[in-house]
Order: sequence, then structure tokens, then C-alpha cells
Amino acid sequence: MSSDKTLVLDQNKIKQKITRMAFEIYERNAAEDNIVFAGITGMGHLLAGFLAESLEKISPIQTKVLEINLDKKDVYRGEVMLSEKIDLTNRCIIIVDDVLNTGKTLVYALKPFLDLPIKKMEVAVLVNRSHKLFPVTPDYTGLELATTLNDHITVDLSPKNKTVHLH
Repeated sequence: MSSDKTLVLDQNKIKQKITRMAFEIYERNAAEDNIVFAGITGMGHLLAGFLAESLEKISPIQTKVLEINLDKKDVYRGEVMLSEKIDLTNRCIIIVDDVLNTGKTLVYALKPFLDLPIKKMEVAVLVNRSHKLFPVTPDYTGLELATTLNDHITVDLSPKNKTVHLH
């Protein structure tokens, strides 16, 4: 892997992408009273919080943010749990991650929801690399990015340095 980094999205562009995604979420879910954003551990959880905050600024929809705790390096063996237990009956759930590469992490992130009578489940990602090996397609995407399998995407959503790099 090359050590050269190319800036793909800066702080302003990330904010624009999140705002646009929030408007799309509102358009598709205008009839909902509330939405649960379930962000995958790490940057997915941070992105879920930003999407929820942005949605609440532009709509009357109330949001709840949960974290999906899983080991991204070993999704096969590790337990997948939600950060808290809440009633998700007949709720709209949006699973959120920073980057969609093969879809493996997102498929395993669905585990806590499979036995629940939820109303609807959607997927939101900041960057979609489209190297699909699992049947996962995002409903909301900040950026579609054509990459090679050797390329790597790094997302940093920390308060002072929101960036997306390709290297």
C-alpha cells in the first residue's frame, strides 16, 4: 500500500455530503415520527450522530443514535451488540458506516435486528467503493468512489479534522 495520500473530501465537503444525505433521508421518511440511526463502531457511529443532528435541524423527525459494537477485523467470531436496549418495534432503522467496501461488515451489523419486528431498514454510508461481495447496497451515499482493491480509504470525523483520504 502506498503511503501517498490524496484528499478526497475536506471538512466543508463532508458537511455538505451529510446535509444532502439528511435531506434525502427526510424526503424518503417524511411520514416517520422518529428514526433510529445505528452506527457501526468507530467512524460509522460518529457519522450516525452527525446525520441524526442534521436531520433534526431540517425536519420534525426525532432521532435516536445507537452504536453497533462489533470487531471489524473479525466479524465472523465476535459478538455483535447494540450499545443499549430499546424497543425497536415498528421503527425505521438506518444502519450507518463510514465506508462500504465489500459489504461484509454491514451484513454482520444486521445481526441484532434480524429477530425484531422493525418497520424498515436502510443503509447510509459516507463513501461507497462498490467492491460488492455481499448483497448490500446503500440507500444513502455521500460519495461513490471508483477505487482498486489495493486502494485504501481513511475517514477521520474527529471535531478538528474531518477528512476522507485515498491511499
